[in-house]
Amino acid sequence: MSSVKPDEPITRGELVISYLLRGGVVTSIVVILAGIVLMFVHHPSYLKSSGDLQQLTKPDAVFPHSLAEVVVGLRHDQGQAVVCVGLLLLIATPILRVAVSIVVFARQRDWVFVLITSFVLAVLILSFFLGKVE
Repeated sequence: MSSVKPDEPITRGELVISYLLRGGVVTSIVVILAGIVLMFVHHPSYLKSSGDLQQLTKPDAVFPHSLAEVVVGLRHDQGQAVVCVGLLLLIATPILRVAVSIVVFARQRDWVFVLITSFVLAVLILSFFLGKVE
């Protein structure tokens, strides 16, 4: 099956996946923090008034709920939209890791794992579309 032995050093593919995961998490954290800063820049009253801050964290608070709303929010420099982009990056990171794993397994000619990982990726992508159905 796999051409990688347990006692072999870390392969290039494993390093790519490791950097991808770290980079995705760090990037998403930076984007989320930038969105939070942007929210406080546009609404300095959040720092002074707990009532105003509670308005932001209420369940019915205005927050982007679709990709279209995120894009509109980004065009208007809304911090909430930037935070959503950071969260989307965080969600996309492990999905991208699965996609990169397919390439790594294919380069190793491990066709069983290519098939299994492709199925996992298809289920992940399908779950996003089916999750939208109400």
